Amino acid sequence: MAADHEYSATTRSIMVAVRPFYVDDQSSPEDGQFVFAYRIRIENHGEETVQLRARHWRIIDGLGRLQEVRGAGVVGEQPVLAPGESFEYTSGAPLTTPSGIMGGSYQMESAGGETFEVQIPTFSLDSPHAAHTIN
Repeated sequence: MAADHEYSATTRSIMVAVRPFYVDDQSSPEDGQFVFAYRIRIENHGEETVQLRARHWRIIDGLGRLQEVRGAGVVGEQPVLAPGESFEYTSGAPLTTPSGIMGGSYQMESAGGETFEVQIPTFSLDSPHAAHTIN
């Protein structure tokens, strides 16, 4: 299924863009299994080389249940981004509800050894099975 929307945030000249999408062929709504994927692009618009060291995700399902995920790098890598470079990857998250939200941060390290957090924009996960209501 095509992505609906791109979300982006910039922290200290590091731009993180996310494009989430619902993975219909891996989901089983009748069994309460909704699989989402997201394509992430990280761009270094700064003047120093940085390395992505760790990730921290906050995933909240449609019932408000929070799951936190922490780990080294992304998709088994700790990419180094020189000024002007970018890195893209795709990952996923299964939910037991047809919608939810995700967001978090990456821990980056500058060439000089300074560590800092870069925001991952909070984005919405919505399957075609999600009930949309207008307040």
